[in-house]
Amino acid sequence: MFYYLLKYVLLGPLLRLVFRPRIEGLEHVPSSGAAIVAGNHLSFSDHFLMPAILKRRITFLAKAEYFTGPGVKGRLTAFFFRSAGQIPVDRSGKEAGQAAIREGLGVLSKDELLGIYPEGTRSHDGRLYKGKVGVAVMALKARVPVIPCAMIGTFEAQPPGKVIPNIHPVVIRFGKPLDFSRYEGMENEKAVLRAITDEIMYAILSLSEQEYVDQYAAVVKAQEAEAAAKDRKERKFPRMPLS
Repeated sequence: MFYYLLKYVLLGPLLRLVFRPRIEGLEHVPSSGAAIVAGNHLSFSDHFLMPAILKRRITFLAKAEYFTGPGVKGRLTAFFFRSAGQIPVDRSGKEAGQAAIREGLGVLSKDELLGIYPEGTRSHDGRLYKGKVGVAVMALKARVPVIPCAMIGTFEAQPPGKVIPNIHPVVIRFGKPLDFSRYEGMENEKAVLRAITDEIMYAILSLSEQEYVDQYAAVVKAQEAEAAAKDRKERKFPRMPLS
């Protein structure tokens, strides 16, 4: 009930008024039956814009931190995501990934739409990063199509760290469903999972026209944070020149 209250009364009309998103390829999203919508992830606002424009309900796998934040803000955020039917995902290891796959398959088993960001985290610089293979596992096990989706303009509208969004044009673009039935029964083959995931990411890339980085976003973020910390340390404690 809260999902539809947000969609049609509280949040949906406001989002459509402020962002005026242009929708392309909506006919590619099936009107019934299970399917995975796999998209790029540029902004916190992605979680709200896509559900606001889709006629069908979509359930996203959302990072667990949205459900465990401290203080009043953390409790309100957790309440919002739970009430909207979103599923917390622990991203801390392999077992956590298996739990996320089980949750996703549960959504698909009810003939619903599952939303997933194969990159595993928001892009911190607007580029598209290498996808994780969980989306391929779910597509094969559930035997469902994958609809690629590109969010365009949401990075400029609400980049990482910005609470109040900017007024910026947004385009939500859906591509033709990808059918992977030719790989049926091969969900344990690593090479197959990688090939499927890369095909999905290429479809997203073709829609979004982002710059692509063949590395995991989380790894690049960690490397850049480490380099920044090292730079701050060196500026605070500069090396003395050798005499």
